[in-house]
Amino acid sequence: MTAPDTTRSESLFARARAVTPGGVNSPVRAFKNVGGVPRFIASARGAHLTDVDGQTYIDYVGSWGPMILGHDHPAVRGAIADALTRGTSFGAPSAGEVELAELVTRITGAERVRFVNSGTEATMSALRLARGFTGRKYILKFRGNYHGHADGLLVEAGSGLLTHSAGQLGTSAPSSAGVPEEYAALTLVTEYNDPSGLDALMRERGHEIAAVIFEPVVGNAGVLLPTPEFLAALHRVGERGTLLIADEVMTGFRLSPNGATGLLGLRPDLTCWGKIIGGGLPVGAYGGRAEVMDFVSPQGPVYQAGTLSGNPLAMAAGLATLRQLQADPGVYARLEAYTTRLAAGLRDAAREAGVPLTVNHVGSMLTAFFQPEGQIRTYADAARSDTAAFAAWFQAMLARGVYWAPSQFESIFVSAAHTDLELNATLDAARAAYKGA
Repeated sequence: MTAPDTTRSESLFARARAVTPGGVNSPVRAFKNVGGVPRFIASARGAHLTDVDGQTYIDYVGSWGPMILGHDHPAVRGAIADALTRGTSFGAPSAGEVELAELVTRITGAERVRFVNSGTEATMSALRLARGFTGRKYILKFRGNYHGHADGLLVEAGSGLLTHSAGQLGTSAPSSAGVPEEYAALTLVTEYNDPSGLDALMRERGHEIAAVIFEPVVGNAGVLLPTPEFLAALHRVGERGTLLIADEVMTGFRLSPNGATGLLGLRPDLTCWGKIIGGGLPVGAYGGRAEVMDFVSPQGPVYQAGTLSGNPLAMAAGLATLRQLQADPGVYARLEAYTTRLAAGLRDAAREAGVPLTVNHVGSMLTAFFQPEGQIRTYADAARSDTAAFAAWFQAMLARGVYWAPSQFESIFVSAAHTDLELNATLDAARAAYKGA
């Protein structure tokens, strides 16, 4: 087939590299793990992206999760446009903050919510709050879970580590330069889906641990689902006064109205959100039990602030998105049905082509791991994937008009704008791509 024209993307990438590290503002966008030229996007609508060279793609990145309704949804666009007529930022409280906080607490059961500007800010703030509330300094995370780029969280940190080789699998060293080892030492690490390992660490160090932070469904080592035994072990951490923090920046409002925690029956003390609650605009939030959240300044002694926190445009977009989801009670079933059919089609086509493939999926999240069919439950399981085979398949899919996540170790996201037309086109492209991979 004829190679797609990438002239303008190549030109923009060259210009970007002269003024921006690596030519991108977030590493995975550089296509480092898959090769080729990153596509510079000119516009997006529904389930599609169009790049600056005029190529249109079926989009499975969805801005890395926020676009659950699809791109440029009329209700979200209208809410932003309406808010824009009243200003872009006030540096003072506005009604939108109250309305979105009321909606989030009503849906999730959290008693208090504080808005910030990114998922990283949300997790960083939640951990500071946990330390302030408990008077303890250690935190515990799981290998392969990514919680943003705050210093204390860049330890065994998921897709960035796997994709860009910033650290070594099996070590507890920082997975980024610039993170002091002394600071990283305050972060303890154990294996996701290893309940006995978690129990043992809590018995030994639980009295020192302020919080256990986790992705209820992992999306940053590829999609990994928790076992019932692991979920039970997570709930036991509270027996030692340790707070349980669910990082739902990716899964919040995506896997169910109450995210992964609602789907899995989890009861965290604090939850972190992002992406969907801002409707595609920069946003983050953390919230939970009132007795914990009331430690946040100005009510309590734990300081956290932000000039653009509760930005009126982001609040309007988030409100419009959540209201649309609430108004369509069948949306989650449709998202799951599409994703299930996509997973089955990818598996069947891979078997026909003799390509080793394991597909993990839940709700509207999916990862196709290029390795023999089997159970992939841990970071180490995911790391065995054939990244070269994935890269070849990614490029073949891109050439056929399907924009997949440009890393073996990421989730893709289905939106409510994806229809049978996109599904059939995607599976046709996958069948052809397997033959060329």
